[in-house]
Amino acid sequence: MKKLMFAIGFVMLVITAKAQFVSLTKDELKNLKTTLDKDEAYKKIYEPIQSSADKALTETPNPIEKITSQGLLEGNPAKTASLKAAQDCYKVYALAFVYRIGGQKKYLDKATDFLIAWAKTNKATGDPIDETKLEDMVTGYDLVRNDLSAENKTLIDQWFDSIAESEVNSVSAQPGKGTAINNWNSHRIKMITLIAYTLHTDKYDNYIIKELEKQLAVNLNADGTTHDFIERDAFHYHTYDIEPLLTTCIVLYRATGKNYFDYQTPNGASIKKCADFMVPYMTGEKTHGEFVKSTVPFDKKRAENHEKGYEAGTLFEPKSGIYLLSLAAYFDPSYISTIKTAAQDPQYLNWQLVLNVVRKKPKR
Repeated sequence: MKKLMFAIGFVMLVITAKAQFVSLTKDELKNLKTTLDKDEAYKKIYEPIQSSADKALTETPNPIEKITSQGLLEGNPAKTASLKAAQDCYKVYALAFVYRIGGQKKYLDKATDFLIAWAKTNKATGDPIDETKLEDMVTGYDLVRNDLSAENKTLIDQWFDSIAESEVNSVSAQPGKGTAINNWNSHRIKMITLIAYTLHTDKYDNYIIKELEKQLAVNLNADGTTHDFIERDAFHYHTYDIEPLLTTCIVLYRATGKNYFDYQTPNGASIKKCADFMVPYMTGEKTHGEFVKSTVPFDKKRAENHEKGYEAGTLFEPKSGIYLLSLAAYFDPSYISTIKTAAQDPQYLNWQLVLNVVRKKPKR
């Protein structure tokens, strides 16, 4: 009886057939399909997604009960197994996109198989660095959710909602913990936001806004640096901190029209300033040796483990900042020139830039 009441309550919580803010709306998908049919450059960017979806049709889901990678060195068996299992997330993303573009049900059926397998196996942990790896799966689910049966939708919804709840109550977010203000918290807020807007539940709305504004206030600095950049002395963590915040901001802007990209904190910081801070390092005007002054012991352990990019003094590679600026370009397309400079390709294009083009800006 208790399970029945929970299921009934959860179904009442979820509102179906609403606009998709996490992925693309029907009109945006139609626009994307038209663009892919007409533009060879766009079609070339889409080809890897099609290939991944086709390959996934022949593969078996590989869900894992607990994603375990945070704090572990490369080569650790638990981390290796978790990262291998998490490859299913992109498979769902690819299958979902190919289904929505081409309409072939075999891609929907396979995406559903993967989602059900994970919903039945994976358990929420409240660890944002582990659970952030589910981002592509959430986005893929957003693309196909309205086409699933009520039974499958309820099962998958309950699983994702358990993850959002675990992140809301995460030990990592407790006051006084470093993880309550660093990149962990940025990823935690992102996952709660993605899940909330995929499930179309408003129960997290106030929490998301409160936590986001608090994170921006404590993590961003007026000079464009972040807490993580200062602590780790690495753009590796500056990008890892800002990327999830940008993803969150795009969803909120699409859903509410509220612009947190330009939003200024009481100390004069903003995500835009953090993106701007990277520009001279992306163009090559400035260089930065990574992790030289890091105060985090784990960075030294990874360097000793000979993990690529973690040895102190390794120069920041401009191409590793392209994804951050591609997300930022949704709000400010002027970053595209910097992206092309960093890529050393005047015709450079990536999937995020394609999504930026087809996504409609809300009326404000």
